[in-house]
Amino acid sequence: MLKHQNIGFFIKKVREHMTKRLSIFNVSYTLRHDRIFIDYEDKDEAAIITTLKRIPGILDFSIAYVTTPDLEAIIQLGRDILNQEISADDVRFKIETKRQNKRFPLTSQEITLHVSKFIIDKTKWKMKVDLHHPEFTLHIELRHEAAYLYLKRIQAMGGFPFGSQGKGTLLLSGGIDSPVAGYLSIKQGMDLELLHFESSPLTPLESVDKVIQLAKILACYTPSKTITLHLVPFYPIHDKILHDVFHPYIITVMRRMMFRIAETISLKRKNLCLITGESLGQVASQTIPSLKVIEEVTHIPILRPLITYDKLSVIDIAKTIGSYEISIQPYEDCCSIYVPKQPVTKPVSRLALTYEAKVNQEEFLNEAIAHMQTLTIGEDFPYRLSSFGIQIKDALHALSMELKTTDDHIQTK
Repeated sequence: MLKHQNIGFFIKKVREHMTKRLSIFNVSYTLRHDRIFIDYEDKDEAAIITTLKRIPGILDFSIAYVTTPDLEAIIQLGRDILNQEISADDVRFKIETKRQNKRFPLTSQEITLHVSKFIIDKTKWKMKVDLHHPEFTLHIELRHEAAYLYLKRIQAMGGFPFGSQGKGTLLLSGGIDSPVAGYLSIKQGMDLELLHFESSPLTPLESVDKVIQLAKILACYTPSKTITLHLVPFYPIHDKILHDVFHPYIITVMRRMMFRIAETISLKRKNLCLITGESLGQVASQTIPSLKVIEEVTHIPILRPLITYDKLSVIDIAKTIGSYEISIQPYEDCCSIYVPKQPVTKPVSRLALTYEAKVNQEEFLNEAIAHMQTLTIGEDFPYRLSSFGIQIKDALHALSMELKTTDDHIQTK
């Protein structure tokens, strides 16, 4: 991917994301092909670090100290950094120099050899030089305009820049898996819209509140700090399936209907693919035969970032991004309520078609899409829809009436 003209495209996307997210701070930039130098106020350091960690496409970054590009200044600053940031004797240590200014009279290796003896001998800590397995590395980056020294690399998201791989539709439930699938998709360069099938009053609106909280977490990784959430009313379809479909096939038929609706919405929104939190063999609908029968009703690609992940690995990521405690709140959605006791694990397409023929697919699909509610969710979305009603349409209407006017936190369509 990172070849020829792609490099410039990716760097441009990262810069755009970063400058948009850091626009609330008093910062200035020095842009180089392979580096972005940010000058900021000390009081904003913690907030800027948090922000940079949430920008896909940035592998790592460092807090650098700046001095003039001469050896004496580098030596003095190097001593100060080690005295300030290292707090024990006998640490394994090395110095590594990268000379961008090729007119400087010494090579990178010669600079390292020259400054190292003066830096190490004059620090207050006893250090062991270890070129292969150091605990600390003092990096010296020598450029025309300045010398930059740093000791630590701060890990960021990595991956590809936001939106560089196009936009997809994430099927977001209230569970543990789908938010993690969304996070990994964003990390890999996807822009997302979220799609949730809500089944109120069969399921409580607290389950929608939970989904909104999960959407807020994913919004943290977008340039605008907002994300689009589509709420599809699934109760009429859900109720019909529960009453008329052979019980072992309820989940199969329900998932096929969800995929049809999701594909139709994605095509209208010009989204390139569907994204799910499915993991191979985790539940009955996620066996290979089930995945095959369910996805055969669609034609656009279906991405499954978690397909080979075990549950503990997914939980670890969920805890890292802050979605786990939200996901385990005890509010069921349409994927978890009224699950048949013995769901089929090897469904047959012919039988799925037979059972779903009892559901008027086109009528229910068009009705669900026509009554879909679309919200723009930001990091600071403050409302709990369950406080305004027991069905989504009524709750949103009551909320709008209370606000009287659309504000920055909520936009509905």
